[in-house]
Amino acid sequence: MVSAYCVKCKEKGVEMQNPAIHQTKKGGFMAKGSCGKCSTTLCAIMSKDNAEKAIQSGVTKAY
Repeated sequence: MVSAYCVKCKEKGVEMQNPAIHQTKKGGFMAKGSCGKCSTTLCAIMSKDNAEKAIQSGVTKAY
């Protein structure tokens, strides 16, 4: 799955709950989800290759 930094919990590598891959206006890719502990929205910037791998592993595509 996709992991990110939680700003509220101050923890690195938090697994996202219900992640979705979004495409930015400039053509980049990011994963958006929520923290399992505090339910804060998490975002992780990723490359096209990592985004495609995440989609193949079952993460929803939101673009």
